[in-house]
Amino acid sequence: MDVSLQRAIVNHKASLKRRYECVIEGLVKAGSQTPFNRIYTELYITEGESDGVNDEHEVWQLETACRTTTSHDTEIHCNDIFKHLPGQERHIRTVLTKGIAGIGKTVSVQKFILDWAEGKANQDVEIIFVLPFRELNLIKDLQYSLLRLLHDFHPELDIGNAEKLAACKAMFIFDGLDESRIPLDFQCNKMMSDVTQTSSVDVLLTNLIKGNLLPSALLWITSRPAATNQIPPECVDQLTEVRGFNDPQKEEYFRKRFSDDEDLANRIISHIKTSRSLHVMCHMPVFCWISAIVLEHMLSTDKRREMPRTLTETFTHFVLIHTMKDQKYHGKDEMDQQELMESDKEVLLKLGKLAFEHLEKGNLMFYEEDLNECGIDVKEASVYSGVCTQVFKEESVLFQRVVYCFVHLSVQEFLSAVYVFHCYTTKNMDELKPFLQATRATSEELTLHELLKSTVNKALESKTGHLDLVVRFLHGMSLESNQKLLRGLVTQTESSPESVKKTIRSLKMMQSTNMSPERCINLFHCLIEMKTHSVQQEIQKYLRSEKKSKNLALTYCSALAYMLQISEEVLEVFDLRKYKTSQEGRRRLLPAVRVCRKALLADCQLKEASCELLVSALSSNPSHLRELDMSDNDLLDSGVKLLSAGLGNPHCKLETLKLSGCGVIEEGCAALVSALRSNPYHLRELDLSDNHLGDSIVQHVSPGLEDSIWRLEILSLPGCKLTEASCEVLSSALSSSSHLRELDLSNNDLLDSGVKLLFAGLGNSQCKLEILSLPGCKLTEASCEVLSSALSSSSHLRELDLSNNDLMDSGVKLLFAGLGNSQCKLEILRLAFCEVTEEGCASLASALKSNPSHLRELDLSYNHPGDSGLRLLSAGLEDPTCRLEKLKYVEGLCQSMLSDIL
Repeated sequence: MDVSLQRAIVNHKASLKRRYECVIEGLVKAGSQTPFNRIYTELYITEGESDGVNDEHEVWQLETACRTTTSHDTEIHCNDIFKHLPGQERHIRTVLTKGIAGIGKTVSVQKFILDWAEGKANQDVEIIFVLPFRELNLIKDLQYSLLRLLHDFHPELDIGNAEKLAACKAMFIFDGLDESRIPLDFQCNKMMSDVTQTSSVDVLLTNLIKGNLLPSALLWITSRPAATNQIPPECVDQLTEVRGFNDPQKEEYFRKRFSDDEDLANRIISHIKTSRSLHVMCHMPVFCWISAIVLEHMLSTDKRREMPRTLTETFTHFVLIHTMKDQKYHGKDEMDQQELMESDKEVLLKLGKLAFEHLEKGNLMFYEEDLNECGIDVKEASVYSGVCTQVFKEESVLFQRVVYCFVHLSVQEFLSAVYVFHCYTTKNMDELKPFLQATRATSEELTLHELLKSTVNKALESKTGHLDLVVRFLHGMSLESNQKLLRGLVTQTESSPESVKKTIRSLKMMQSTNMSPERCINLFHCLIEMKTHSVQQEIQKYLRSEKKSKNLALTYCSALAYMLQISEEVLEVFDLRKYKTSQEGRRRLLPAVRVCRKALLADCQLKEASCELLVSALSSNPSHLRELDMSDNDLLDSGVKLLSAGLGNPHCKLETLKLSGCGVIEEGCAALVSALRSNPYHLRELDLSDNHLGDSIVQHVSPGLEDSIWRLEILSLPGCKLTEASCEVLSSALSSSSHLRELDLSNNDLLDSGVKLLFAGLGNSQCKLEILSLPGCKLTEASCEVLSSALSSSSHLRELDLSNNDLMDSGVKLLFAGLGNSQCKLEILRLAFCEVTEEGCASLASALKSNPSHLRELDLSYNHPGDSGLRLLSAGLEDPTCRLEKLKYVEGLCQSMLSDIL
């Protein structure tokens, strides 16, 4: 490499290091810059979806970014985006990174550049050209060669000729495709390969992206999802997605931000965790930043004030805090809150007008002429920025021109909504004519309900959904509580309960139409902003709709799960099987388990990764989950181990856990029981049936059963490969102070010897067992003598199932001897498939005469009593003291015989 170019690259790295070594959250203030590496929190970046470039609007992309990290996703460190993933062999030239606004795309770029400039990563790259679209917009109408363009952006490199450029391994970073005003016409632009040839910036960029110009160079393009469709899929070698913060990263962010005040950091983290909606929305770094500002202020001024829980409330506090620069914003009482100074109000409304008019055009960046059109004096821009601290900012860019923008797209959308609401309350409907269009919609007599309905209809016309967030904010502003907060900025309007109800009814009626899922999702968001208590039911109703002809798309599953979480309601039942979607769609719906009391997830093809999602539901504070059924899913030991981490958490209040047929063996069983013993106060029912656990399960469970603190009442272990060895251990547990009331040992080879051991404990006065199931345990008449003795004692046993055992008449005779004892309290007896004949029925009839007052249900299905046996039984049933209510008989009995008996 040329020596002069080597020196130039050293200067280039130093220049980039100075430019990116500090992070600026919001507006630049004197002395406010923070070293980047001191506050930087690692972001969660994954390989993008395999179905090509996604063109969905970010309002319904938002929830995808907040999906809990699972092993199902392929995580990528930002410095490794050009490296091969496991199993990949293709060359990666162009990486397209998508992510919603504020999720951390630009920060990821900054981290990549800084680590390169400091010699920490990607040193095989010799030059990095940073070409943000917001700066390229300034020269979009000029003619350039690529060589001259690079020189103007990075004059310190002094690349004088094409040979120098071709000799370097170069990388181009195009940040913010969504901010581009350049057409990027890939189909019609002429082809060019000469870096010295002059053309429009549009032609340069399309040829660079296609690989016609500098085919060996690496390209990194970042964009919001809605704009990614500008790049042809064949031009993208790897698609990645910035997902923002996962739960540990959220906490890390606040601790780093308030590193000098640990107590404040703890209080903010604690509040965010107690507000489910805030906690979920904080997956967005920009929302973490806004929340940090709002909560820091509110916690340090008035701890009694109700904290914000919706987007509208949070953004209202954020704007007010930063506009009242000369006033105290104590907020001790909403009614005593000082109004905005007139100058602040004037500036905010001008900014609102700017935000609103340019949002309609899709503009995120503003120039001098844009500000002038809205009555904003450019010379006073810095003053405005002072009034609206961290709401509006100016940036110096190429050629000494200045570009202005809101600190985040959502702030622009919020101020747009404020402006629309202000125009409505002041009856300045002329300003809204282009927006509302309809004659009635621009009338001064327009009601609040009609305004909201008109804005929803307008938003529905948009193909990109660019007005969806504005509509959500407007619905939030319809609440009297938010109008009080905005007092001084908007005139409070009449917001009667009936008007609010009318709006809610209107939103629900719209959902019942043939509306696309993404539009329905935004209507749900509107209901959430209005704090509607029926959002959960409405989402469930939509998910279960039989009108949908195809599976619900993955993105919509994620969005609906997200909204179920932030609605602050608790579902009674969440039955995953009822939702029409794919296996991956069901996995994406899983986070909704956090907000339900009963989760039915049986036979949903869930795997180990799903258990990670459920841990947060079990560990959250508060944890609402009381019943969890994950039967017939291939969780295996690895999955149950993960699940156990949540079960052992002191916040877990689970009462029923069903893991039938989940492929669990000894290792998973040990982890499960260990977790339950560390948190023994809540679980009442445990079902581990059809897992090949062996006798080890009983060895693990028994110490807990003997502990009076352990509250387990129902234990199901059918088909678990148990033997008589388990019976001895269980007998000991039953003889102790165990709370166990129901025990199911069906389809285990316990044999007569095992039952003898088991019933030794059953006869103990300490035993509280009421229901015992022993079908298919290879029992014979030898077991019946022991059973008879137990039934004749003061046993608490109320229900006994001995079906599918070869008891024969001889065994049944012994058993019924105990049944006839006055001490016997048995109410339900099941003897299906026990080889009972007429002789056995005679013994039963005799027992019913001896002790007729308790037995209510008898199952003799699939036995051979014959007509004579049934007649004998009929005689016993005729006794007026007989309580028998339900008799199951052998299939094929003549109806006349049955009628005679009953």
